[in-house]
Amino acid sequence: MAFGRSSRKKRPVEPVTLKILVAGGFGVGKTTLVGAVSEIRPLRTEERLSEAGRPVDDLAGVETKTTTTVAMDFGRITLREDLVLYLFGTPGQDRFWFLWDELAQGALGAVVLADTRRLEDCFAAVDYFERRRIPFTVAVNCFEGADTFATETVQAALDLDPEVPVLMCDARDRGSARDVLVTVVEHAVARVERVPEPATT
Repeated sequence: MAFGRSSRKKRPVEPVTLKILVAGGFGVGKTTLVGAVSEIRPLRTEERLSEAGRPVDDLAGVETKTTTTVAMDFGRITLREDLVLYLFGTPGQDRFWFLWDELAQGALGAVVLADTRRLEDCFAAVDYFERRRIPFTVAVNCFEGADTFATETVQAALDLDPEVPVLMCDARDRGSARDVLVTVVEHAVARVERVPEPATT
C-alpha cells in the first residue's frame, strides 16, 4: 500500500549545542557582542562601577563606561537548524579571572575581542587560551576614532600562530558578530580534525 507524503511527519532535528566563550579586556565590547547576536534576552550580571572600584578598574579609553560584568553574560544563537551556540561572556577585570576556569569547562572555542587603542588588554585572554589549547579567534572591535590596522599587523602585534584567525568586527552589529562566531566554529572544528587519532596497541 502506498503512503502519500502527507501521512509522514517530519521528525524534528535534534540540534548540536556548542559552547563558545567571549573574552577580552575590560570595556572591549563583550556584553555588547553577546547582546547583539543573542536570539534570547541575554542574561547579564552587570553592576554599576563605584568609586571604591576606581583604583582597580582602569578606565583609560573607556571613561564613559558606567557598568561592568561581575560574573558572566549568557546568550544563545541558532546558526543552523541543527547547530546552536551557547555564548558565555567572561568578566574583563583581573579580580574576576578566577571565574574563567569554570566558564571554560566544555568550551569548543573562544572569541578574544580586541581594541587597537588598548591592544595589550587582550594579552591575558590570548595567553589563557593558548596555554589551555582552546581554539580561539581574535576579533578587533572597530570603535569610532580608533586607528585601523591590517589583520596581519594585529596578528604580529599579538604574536599569534599563523593559523589563528584575525578579523575586524562591529560588536554592535548582529551580522558582524555572527560572522565572528561562524569563524570561531570553523576554526575549532578544523583544528579538531587535524589532531591525529591516538595510536592503538
